[in-house]
Amino acid sequence: MPLKLSLKPGEKFVLNGAVVQNGDRRGVLVLQNKASVLREKDIMQQEDASTPARRIYFPVMMMYLDEGAAQSYYHEFAQRLTEFMGAISNPKVLVDCVEISKLCMSGEYYKALMLCRKLIEYEDERLGNVASGVPTSSRPG
Repeated sequence: MPLKLSLKPGEKFVLNGAVVQNGDRRGVLVLQNKASVLREKDIMQQEDASTPARRIYFPVMMMYLDEGAAQSYYHEFAQRLTEFMGAISNPKVLVDCVEISKLCMSGEYYKALMLCRKLIEYEDERLGNVASGVPTSSRPG
């Protein structure tokens, strides 16, 4: 099933590891086959992985963008998820953590990544962060 992306003027996204930027007008991109795509708002720079939930998000994002090297990011992901789960007592958040782990083990990195956003939102609510739910900086690649 094709993936249709509606892009804002100047919006950046990553397509199979390449940073691509839309021109000066709205555009539509239709991908006819499987590809790793992340919009600018979902891209996180390593230096922005500065909280426990973001330290989970980053390696999952890297596994998604570079499936060939996913195993090299998995250890960090597992360690960070274990640490996070050890510090959380909210049953719903713990269920989300288990689901993220299952999704990563089955190679469903995009679904895991979107669920990681819920961890970031939970963390931001608890820490009182203003940028609630925003896992990224505005500087892709």
